[in-house]
Amino acid sequence: MEMLKKNIHMDRIRCEAVTQITLEDDKNIPDNKPDVSSINLEKAQAVIEEIRPGTDTVDLKGTLYFAVLYYTAENDGGLELLEGGIPFEERVVLRGAMPTDTVEADAEVEDFSVEIINTRKLSIRSLLTLGVSVEELYDEEVPIGVYSEGEKTDSLEYRKKPTRLAEIAICKNDIFRIRDEVTLPANYPNISRILWSTVWPGDVEFKVMSEKLALQGEVQLFLLYEGEGEERSVRSYETTIPFAGMLDCHGCKEGMLPDIRYEAGQAELAVRPDLDGEERNVAIELPLDIRIRIYEEENTDILSDIYGVTKEVETQTRHADLNRVRTCVTGKTKVTDHIRIPNGSAGILQILHSEAKVCQEQQSVVENGILLKGSVQIRVMYITGDDQNPYACADAQIPYQYTLEIPGIQPGDAGKVNAKVEQLQVTMLDGEEMDVKAVLCFSTMVFEKVPEELISQVTVKELDSAKMSSLPGMVIYTVKPGDSLWSIGRRYYVPVEKIRDLNALNQDEIRPGQKLLLTRGQ
Repeated sequence: MEMLKKNIHMDRIRCEAVTQITLEDDKNIPDNKPDVSSINLEKAQAVIEEIRPGTDTVDLKGTLYFAVLYYTAENDGGLELLEGGIPFEERVVLRGAMPTDTVEADAEVEDFSVEIINTRKLSIRSLLTLGVSVEELYDEEVPIGVYSEGEKTDSLEYRKKPTRLAEIAICKNDIFRIRDEVTLPANYPNISRILWSTVWPGDVEFKVMSEKLALQGEVQLFLLYEGEGEERSVRSYETTIPFAGMLDCHGCKEGMLPDIRYEAGQAELAVRPDLDGEERNVAIELPLDIRIRIYEEENTDILSDIYGVTKEVETQTRHADLNRVRTCVTGKTKVTDHIRIPNGSAGILQILHSEAKVCQEQQSVVENGILLKGSVQIRVMYITGDDQNPYACADAQIPYQYTLEIPGIQPGDAGKVNAKVEQLQVTMLDGEEMDVKAVLCFSTMVFEKVPEELISQVTVKELDSAKMSSLPGMVIYTVKPGDSLWSIGRRYYVPVEKIRDLNALNQDEIRPGQKLLLTRGQ
C-alpha cells in the first residue's frame, strides 16, 4: 500500500552571513585635471560584479565607484569632478554553502570619506558591509490519501484536515531598465558639462497579472551642471520622471501574493542635443535589480490519521513545518529633527537638494507586531557663502523606533521588513540650521509556521485474531471526557459513519455520559 502525496513548493534561507571590510586607497589627480584646493561633495556606491561560491565560503569581487566634486584655485577658480573606482575582493565564511549554490550578495557603503593629501593626491577611505545568503527551494511531500493496486481500501478509515498552505509559485531575479530623456526648461542655459548628479527611484509599485508583472513609479533626478558661455555659470536642476513597464513572469496570475524587493544599480547619464542641436537633453538609464517572490495560497486536505476496520494499520510519521500567509501589511511613521552645520563651516545660503535612506538595525517580534529600530541617513546639499567652497553637504542620522502592527504574530513567524523613505522635506531655518521631516514606509509579508506530524508510511497487516476475539460484537459505550467518534471507532475497529448511522447522529460532537451503540466490523 502506497501513500498518495502532493508536493508543496517552498523556499527558505538555508544560510546567511554578514561581514565588514575597510577600503583605503590614494588616488592621484589625472594630468588633464587641475589641482585640488578644497573638497565640496563626495559620494560612493559599491557594486558586486562576481560571486564565486565554494564549500562553506563565498568569494566576492566588486568595485567601489566614487565621485568627488572639488574646487580648484587655477584659472580664477572653478569646480571639477573626479570619478573613479577601487576594486575589492573578499572571502566570506558562509557555513553550509556549496559550490553548486546560487548565492545572493549585496554591498552597502556604511562610511565614506575623502581627504586631501596634497594638491595632486586624495586619500579615500570607506567601510563596506557585505551580506551573502543562499536561498533554497524544496518540496515538502504532504500525504493526501493511500493507494493499493488490486486491493480494496474501503476497509480503512481515513481522516483528513483541511489546511490552507502557501506555495512559492515564482522565484527569480530580474532587471528592469528605466530609460528616458529629460529636456531642460527654456529659462535654463545649455549644458556644457555635468558636475554632479543624483538619480534614484522613488516608490515603485508592482502588480501581478497573467504571465506579466506590471510596475510603475518615478525617478528623482538632480543635476548640478556648468552652463555654456564665458561666465561658465553653475546651475542646478531637479525633476521627477514617471515610468511604467512590464516584466515577463511565466506562471504568475492575478490573485497571487507578491513579495518583491528592488535596488537601484549604477545610473548612466548622457547629454544629447535637442531638435535645434543645442545641448539641452539628458538621457537617463537606471537599472533596477528586482527580487521576485510570488506565492499562491490554496486549501489542501492533509491525511492526518488512518486506522483499519478489517485490517491492522500501522503508521510512521515525521515532523514538518509548513507555511501559510498570516498577512501582508504596510505601516508608516514620521520622523523629524534639526540639522546644524558644524561650527566654522560656511553658512547656508540656499538648499539645493536632499536625499535619505533607511538603515534598519533591529527587527524583533513583540506582542501583536514587529518592533523596528534604526536610523534615517539624511544628506542635504546646499550653497554656501564661501567662494572657494561654494557647495557643501550636511549629513545626519535621525534615529527611529516603530512597531508595525500585526495582530496575533508569533515569535517564529517569518517576515523580513522592507523600509523606504516615502516623503522627505528639508527647510532652511537660518544660516546654520535646517528642519527635516520624513515619512518612512514599512512593508512585509508575514508567514505563519504550520507544524504538522505528516504520515510518511502506512503498513497494513492482518488482524490479530486473539485481539479481535476479546472485543465484543455489540456494546453500549458510555462516552468519557476527551472521547471523539474517531477515537471510539479506532478502539473498536468500527467506521465513524457506521457509529453515526447506528445512533442517528447528525454531527460528530458527542458529550461525556452519552451512550452509543457499537457493533464490530463494517
